[in-house]
Amino acid sequence: MAASSPVLAPGRARPLALVTGARRGIGAAIAAELARCGFDLALVDIDETGAADTCAAVESHGGRAGFWRHDLADSAAHPALVGRIVAACGPLACLVNNAGVSADRRGDLLELGESSYDRVVDINMRGTFFLTQAVARHMASSGNEHARAIVTVSSVSAELASVERGEYCMSKAGLGMLTRLFALRLAPLGIGVFEVRPGIIRTPMTEAVAARYDERIAGGLVPMQRWGTPQDVASAVAALASGRMGFATGSVLNIDGALSIPRL
Repeated sequence: MAASSPVLAPGRARPLALVTGARRGIGAAIAAELARCGFDLALVDIDETGAADTCAAVESHGGRAGFWRHDLADSAAHPALVGRIVAACGPLACLVNNAGVSADRRGDLLELGESSYDRVVDINMRGTFFLTQAVARHMASSGNEHARAIVTVSSVSAELASVERGEYCMSKAGLGMLTRLFALRLAPLGIGVFEVRPGIIRTPMTEAVAARYDERIAGGLVPMQRWGTPQDVASAVAALASGRMGFATGSVLNIDGALSIPRL
């Protein structure tokens, strides 16, 4: 799990952000946008494929990037991962919990099996909780000249029920409570904790159902009448990570084109 690209020198003036699921899609867009906003990046993903491109994007915006291969489901290894990143790069100012998986397949809720449930919950909720805990412990015990924030990318499925992928919805709903719990615990330390809920975003993960959503968006599912983009999510995450909303914490930001607003 060593860094597979040059590590960052400790003591740099730029704040350091750790982004999970950073090699492609929304995670890669978040990494590039944070770099544009002045961050250096510690990029974490289970697979290195595409990571070099993300590192290059970070560097094109003046940031430095290191990549660590890590399985979010391996919660026992999270403290060691955080320790290695901090030792190589300096203290963390920001954690972006972006990594996650969808259901193995869509299907009848009455036929949902334990293996798919366990996989999704272990990665999306359990893994994210214990990585957040490890980073929060580091933040609580170390100083940092920069504003500090934890931003979790969940989904509108935290609130909107889809009976065809119940395990996914339950895991994302759990991230909403994770945000509130850590917001309360870290508020006395001035660490902002936020949740971003994307709607229908065009990424490699949604390619398999793109035709279906093209039709539904055209039919009025999304009031803004378009797909969301990774950049839409990245811009929101960067704004929350900036520290400019210093009296806000525990907040939820929907990036969904008004999809989640109840309508008659």
